[in-house]
Amino acid sequence: MIEDLWYKNSIIYSLDLDTFMDGNGDGIGDLPGLINRLDYLNSLGVDVIWLAPFQPSPNRDNGYDICDYYGVDPRYGSSGDFVEFMNHARKRGMRVILDLVVNHTSNEHPWFEEARRNPDSQYRDWYLWSKRRPAGWNKGMVFPGVQKAVWTRDPVAKAYYHHRFYDFQPDLNMDNAHVRAEVRRIMGYWLQLGVDGFRVDAVPFILESHPKSEKLSFEYCAFRP
Repeated sequence: MIEDLWYKNSIIYSLDLDTFMDGNGDGIGDLPGLINRLDYLNSLGVDVIWLAPFQPSPNRDNGYDICDYYGVDPRYGSSGDFVEFMNHARKRGMRVILDLVVNHTSNEHPWFEEARRNPDSQYRDWYLWSKRRPAGWNKGMVFPGVQKAVWTRDPVAKAYYHHRFYDFQPDLNMDNAHVRAEVRRIMGYWLQLGVDGFRVDAVPFILESHPKSEKLSFEYCAFRP
């Protein structure tokens, strides 16, 4: 039972790949660079590496605008590089946790691109839409003073879509069972690659059934024994 709570007594090192260590000389940190610094992190007594989002992204919000949940942004390397990183971390007895960003996607994600173009697409209901601008369209922003609205009209869809964060990060519809199933697949994919857990982003907004909560996001973690 105590082993199940390993994260409570671990030294967790949070890092953003692109600012950590450049392994190929292009000026951007990457997975090969991180691999080369694992001995250093191990010498510091680090038990767990917590990686900020590294999946493919337009990178308008430091990678939190994800457009492919199952890959690695080419700036940081490849999926093979990630597997190699996991192997090297394991050899040193180090665990790895990832940010799980499923409250929203990038507006460049193929799901949203199809949803906005085709009202009959299965992906249409993966997001929250309204033909008319809803009441409270300018309330409940995560970044008040920076954001102007939480409902934005999309000229292609000819409808308003909901977004707790920036307008390029449309919220996923967690009331949709297919969306919840996809989140489980995403988690299962990375768990199969060896990760030990997740820091889940924007939990209150994932849990709400309707876009009306005005609570700010907080951190939640899910770990395997």
